[in-house]
Formats: sequence, structure tokens, C-alpha cells
Amino acid sequence: MALPIKKDDYSFRKFLNKVSINNQIRAFEMRVIDEKGKNLGVISKDEALRLAKEAGLDLIELSSTVNPPICKIADYGKHTYEMSKKKKEVKSKQVNSETKNIQMSVEISDNDLGIKAKRAAEWMKEGHRVKIELQLKGRTKFMEDSFLRERLNRILVIIPCEYKTAEPIKKVGNKSFIVVLEKAK
Repeated sequence: MALPIKKDDYSFRKFLNKVSINNQIRAFEMRVIDEKGKNLGVISKDEALRLAKEAGLDLIELSSTVNPPICKIADYGKHTYEMSKKKKEVKSKQVNSETKNIQMSVEISDNDLGIKAKRAAEWMKEGHRVKIELQLKGRTKFMEDSFLRERLNRILVIIPCEYKTAEPIKKVGNKSFIVVLEKAK
């Protein structure tokens, strides 16, 4: 049975990714930065709270993992707003890339091959990697590697965009040949 977590518990605040402010800070000494960015040095918690109260601002714990912890005298509302803006900016700059799969057999027709090539080009333009897999079933498992590589190269020749091979053609057991492509920079 799990123990109930109190809302004022330190681990619960860490779990919610919230920062400690004013009297929630547990350290007795801390490195303090004032509202202008000036380092005030290592001072006691009571002195830091007094300075924050005189300025009409909050004492915000920026980093609790270092010894002594780093705190800043600032407006808590403004601080959280700036942090949320930074998170949104980082998230917007992130490129979510995943590997898309295209599976084909040795007997694939030219029309189906063209459709799969167009789909691979679309995915690469979106920034995804594309893994093309030539599946070997039945008697095709025992065909010569040079013939199977040539069958896989058929799709590589007709892809209508520029790409580079992230991983070269390789044989995976006797089940398939795989090549991984990504958009050329």
C-alpha cells in the first residue's frame, strides 16, 4: 500500500516540478542573487528573506542540488511566466523525428514501388527517417545477396527527393534486407 503524499512534502513539489519560495526553502544558508542580477554571496535564510521582504519581492530557490543552494530575489509570478516562455520556446525548436517503416517484397510491382517511393519522400521532407525493408519469405530467403540488393536499389533510384543513407544496406538474418534513409541537409 502506498503512503499518502502530503502537498507540502519536498518530494511532491519536486514531482510537480515546482520551485520553493520564501519559507518553503529548507536550507539555512544560500547563495543569493538580487533582482538586478548581482551576487550577494552566501547568507543566512533569515537575512535573505528580510532582503526579499524589503524589496517587496519573493525569495525563489533556483537550484537546490548544489551546496549551498542558489536563490534569487524576484517576483514569483514574473519568474514562472518567464520559465513557461522558455519551455515553450525550447519545445517549439524541438524536432520530433521518428523512424517510419516501408515494407516491400521481392515481387513488388513498379506501380506499388512508385507509391512507396513517394511516401518515403514525403516522410523525409517532414524530417523523419525512413527504414525500407525488403522482406524475404519462402524461397526468396535463399536467393543471392546481389540480386536482393538490386531489388532494394530499385526503390532507392526512384525516390523523388535528395537523401542520404543513415545506415547502409544490411541483411538481418535470413528474414530481410534493410536500409535507413534520412533527408540530405
